[in-house]
Amino acid sequence: MSGYQGIMDYQHKTTECTGVLVCNLGSPDAPTPAAVRRYLGEFLWDPRIIEMSRPLWWLILHGIILRTRPKKSARAYKSVWTDEGAPLLVISKRQTEALRRSLETRIAGPVHVEMAMRYGKPSIASALKRLQQANARRILVLPLYPQYSATTTASIFDAVMDEIQTWRWLPEMRYVNHYHDDKLFIRSLAHSILDHFKREGKPQKLIFSFHGMPKRNLLNGDPYFCECHKTARLAAIQLGLTDGQWMVTFQSRFGKLEWLKPYTDKTLEQLPKDGVKKVAIVCPAFSADCLETLEEIEVENREIFLKAGGESFGYIPALNDRQDHIEALTELALRHMQGWPELDLEWNASQASREAEERLELARAKGAKF
Repeated sequence: MSGYQGIMDYQHKTTECTGVLVCNLGSPDAPTPAAVRRYLGEFLWDPRIIEMSRPLWWLILHGIILRTRPKKSARAYKSVWTDEGAPLLVISKRQTEALRRSLETRIAGPVHVEMAMRYGKPSIASALKRLQQANARRILVLPLYPQYSATTTASIFDAVMDEIQTWRWLPEMRYVNHYHDDKLFIRSLAHSILDHFKREGKPQKLIFSFHGMPKRNLLNGDPYFCECHKTARLAAIQLGLTDGQWMVTFQSRFGKLEWLKPYTDKTLEQLPKDGVKKVAIVCPAFSADCLETLEEIEVENREIFLKAGGESFGYIPALNDRQDHIEALTELALRHMQGWPELDLEWNASQASREAEERLELARAKGAKF
C-alpha cells in the first residue's frame, strides 16, 4: 500500500486553481487551563521556539512549565476572549475572507484561500488538505509575520513541508519570506498611527514595540532585529518624525536568557522619570490583535507606565482587517503569484475545461477507468 496521500478516485477532468494559505500563530481552543496546556505543549515543543536538548527540555516543559503556566495564561486569555472566540482567530478569519474577496476581483481564474494556525486549530495540515481537495496546483504560503524570524516564519514553512512531503502530486509552492519594508504595508502602518494621532493627539514619544526573542538568535544570524528596526524607521520617515520622537522596544520575554533590548516594560517604567508623560505604542510585528497586544500591552504595560508617573498611554491597534492593510496583502500576494495561469488576463473557464478534458482522455487512453 502506498504511503503517499492523494485524492481518492481523483477526477482528471477537475479544473485546477491557485491556492493561498494564510497563516498566523494560533490560540487555545478555550480560555481554560486544560486548553491552554494543550496549546502551550504544542507551541513550546517546537524546536524552532526552544533550541535545546530535547530530553532535557521535555523534562522542564512537562515537569515545570505545563504544571504552572497554563492557569495564569488561561486567566489572561479569558480577559481578552470574545463571544466569537480568541481575538487572533476571529480577526484572522476576517482578514482571510477579505483577502479572498479582494483577490477574486483581481485574478481572472479560480483562487482558493484558506486560513491556518501554526499551533492549534485550524492546523496547517488540515488547511493544506482543503487546498488539495480544491485541486490547487499552485500554492502561495503567506505567513502574516511582516518580519522574518526562524521562530515564526520558518516554523510555518517547516509545518507546510512536513505535510506536502506526504502528497503524491506535489503542487508548485511559493513562500512569502517577509514584507517588513513593503511600501503598502508601511503606508498602512503609518495611516493607522496617524488615525490615532488625529483622535488622541500626538504623544511625546511613539513606541514601536516588537515581540522579543533571545539575543543569541540575532548573534546566530536571525534578521528579525534588523527588520524590526527597518519597519519602524520607514514608518517614522513617512510620519515625518524626528529621531527623538520615536523609539523601538521589545516585549514578551520568557526564561532567563538575555533577550533583545530595550525591553518594553522597563522602558515604560523609565520614561516618566525622564519627563515623558504621554506615549503611544504600536506593535508592527502583529498583523492581528491578540493576547500580546490586548492584554500584555494595553493592560499590563499601560499599568506599568501610569504607575511610574505617566499621564497618557495610547495603544494603537494592529492593522487587523483595515482596508489599506488588505490592499497591501493583496498586492503582496499578487506579486508573488506572477506567472501563474490564473493571473493571465486571457485565462478563461472554457480553456481550462478543455485542458481538464484532455487530461481525462489521456488517462483513459492509458487504461484508467472512470
